[in-house]
Amino acid sequence: MGKKDVPGVGEYGGPAGGWGALQAVAKAIRGEMTAKDTTILLQVNQPEGFDCPGCAWPDPRQGSSFEFCENGAKAVSWEATHKRVTPAFFAQHTVTELFGREDFALEWEGRLTHPMKYDAASDRYLPIAWDQAFAEIGAHLRRLPDPDMAEFYASGRTSNEAAFLYQLFVREFGTNNFPDCSNMCHEATSVGLPESIGVGKGTVTLEDFDHCDAIFSFGHNPGTNHPRMLATLREARLRDVPIVVFNPLKERSLERFKSPQSPVEMTVGKAVAIATSYYQVKVGGDAAVVQGMMKALLARDAVDRDFIRDHTAGFDALAADLAALSWDEIEGVAGLSRADIEAAADVYARAERVIICYGMGITQHRHGTSNVQQLANLLLLRGNIGREGAGICPLRGHSNVQGDRTVGITEIPSAAFLDSLQRVFGFAPPRAKGHAAVEAMEAMRDGRSRALVCLGGNLPVAMPDPQACFDAMRKLDLSVHIATKLNRSHLLVGKHTYLLPCLGRTELDVQAGGPQSVTVEDSMSMVHASRGSLPPASPGLKSEPAIVAGIARATLPDSKVDWEGFVADYGRIRAAIEAVFPDFKDYNERVSKPRGFRLDVPASRREWRTASGRANFIVAARDQRPLARPGAQGVLVLATVRSHDQYNTTIYGKNDRYRGVTGRRDVVFVNAADLAERGLEHGDIVDIEAVAAHDEGREPRVLRGFVAVAHDIARGAAAAYYPEANGLIALANRDAKSGTPSYKSVPIVIRRAAGSREGVSP
Repeated sequence: MGKKDVPGVGEYGGPAGGWGALQAVAKAIRGEMTAKDTTILLQVNQPEGFDCPGCAWPDPRQGSSFEFCENGAKAVSWEATHKRVTPAFFAQHTVTELFGREDFALEWEGRLTHPMKYDAASDRYLPIAWDQAFAEIGAHLRRLPDPDMAEFYASGRTSNEAAFLYQLFVREFGTNNFPDCSNMCHEATSVGLPESIGVGKGTVTLEDFDHCDAIFSFGHNPGTNHPRMLATLREARLRDVPIVVFNPLKERSLERFKSPQSPVEMTVGKAVAIATSYYQVKVGGDAAVVQGMMKALLARDAVDRDFIRDHTAGFDALAADLAALSWDEIEGVAGLSRADIEAAADVYARAERVIICYGMGITQHRHGTSNVQQLANLLLLRGNIGREGAGICPLRGHSNVQGDRTVGITEIPSAAFLDSLQRVFGFAPPRAKGHAAVEAMEAMRDGRSRALVCLGGNLPVAMPDPQACFDAMRKLDLSVHIATKLNRSHLLVGKHTYLLPCLGRTELDVQAGGPQSVTVEDSMSMVHASRGSLPPASPGLKSEPAIVAGIARATLPDSKVDWEGFVADYGRIRAAIEAVFPDFKDYNERVSKPRGFRLDVPASRREWRTASGRANFIVAARDQRPLARPGAQGVLVLATVRSHDQYNTTIYGKNDRYRGVTGRRDVVFVNAADLAERGLEHGDIVDIEAVAAHDEGREPRVLRGFVAVAHDIARGAAAAYYPEANGLIALANRDAKSGTPSYKSVPIVIRRAAGSREGVSP
């Protein structure tokens, strides 16, 4: 008996990429950009062009004329759109009315053109002059009883220059409250890897993929989240490198890919098979898989004893822990057989040089930090860090989320960094730990923080428990949003709310010193320049550095910083970054070269900047299972996922081509056998209820009226779209070490929706 028909849900039989990707690019361009402006795509990720505002996958040294992917084209066209949101638009719509729209509909309206201030009497945004906006924002910030009552959020699209000025302003103001998007995605990497190998970022370069003997992929979907990676994986497969994938869902881009840049493949050739082995691990079972692989390697003595002796600490404790771990326990948590795990270990043991790639399927768990450290353990067992063709590869999201952190956007600054900042700028920065994203939202919810400045992003929509976050935002005395497009965060107005429009990556940035470039750092520590060329969406736009400097001048009338000089010439900002961070030596000179330069990654040369002076094996957290109430029956573990038509909270459309979903996002993917066990079938309307110990004493968290979709997903697992499913997650559901919310380990039960009839589709 086949599946019943469900509107907007079908099958996709093609490969990732191919003609479907080209058609999607054409549609994105046609719907947003003028014919004249489409040539901007030839400047994406080019040495004299601009960095794609999408993912952080690095640019090849030998690039092509088309260094963008389908989702990159969507991101560029979304920013370079001909549509405009002017003061006339706000005059026609109240904030209450606009809040009733989805984020997709709001962003579809186009680019913001003028600074605006919320007027409670009319429930509308009204135009305000830049100088007046800066003066009022500065006055509100100065009136706070304590600088720690303000939160300063930064999006990962922020350039190094804007991020450095931002942290400089905020630290001179007197706080380390820097919630940022890293807190919600790869904070487990930033916390876990320094303990393991002494650096909180990946150790590989793009060239390492040309020399590896095997690639292991954990918890990521490149076709949607970092599509240009598929070209690298394709090249590896064409030279017969095994790629071993662990992922609960079968993702098309990890199965087969047809390169739009290969005329042969696009016309007469076959798609390239990506995964040589594809293991559908249970949600949250990755660490158990890695423990099983390490247990198998130790049983065969397939480890690098010389490397372990010369470079590591903690091996004996790890070996003892693995010896005490039973295969029954490993299989139960992983959802894979011992034979499968040992087969993966065989591939690893046969390879001389191994790269492990991972995404948020590893980090966004209650034990995300431990998950990351187990991957590092696996690499260290055979000396696969610090040599050509081997290493660890965290797959970052936004194009400069790593760079923002490098230049100071962090709530836990090191003493060395603060000492350097004080030496260069002559003021004493605060030393106390600041708020990460969840802590900031809890402080706003509880009334301990009264102001929020957002340098990009859509913070409350991105967070767990959006209703609590919405309520927290509405309680603020001051909220300031620096943005290119309208989103729902901007409509959560407090007593005083300002909307400040900024230039985008694609646009020409001209300051007193002439046209400016900014810089970004990709996920492999390469720093390069980005220069937009399109005319600004409005003559009234300011750059992010100019807006930060304007707020800083108004807030700190006695500032020791030459804000005007920094804005006039961004080269001066880079010189200041170099003065504070020695790794940026000769910054302006090196970034002027095509493709830029690589920051120092000591672990890449086997220099371990840990407390022990060695790479550390770290024993896993003992309980890797998701939270569930004792005795709960029929519990599944849900992971939130992106559709193919979105990037983080930016929704480009309601299609998810590779998963066969069209025109809707109200679906939950479940294994057909798990549906049958619950008396359900494909197409039934269901309610999804979270099962979480952190929520005792409150109303159940329920998503109502979702459509159950039978999907190729691991038994015991479920998936629903982010951010729609964020309401199932409490703010308290997070990794204790990194604070990363557990977006990908949500215990749930699903049941037929109240009032729906068996077998009836929507």
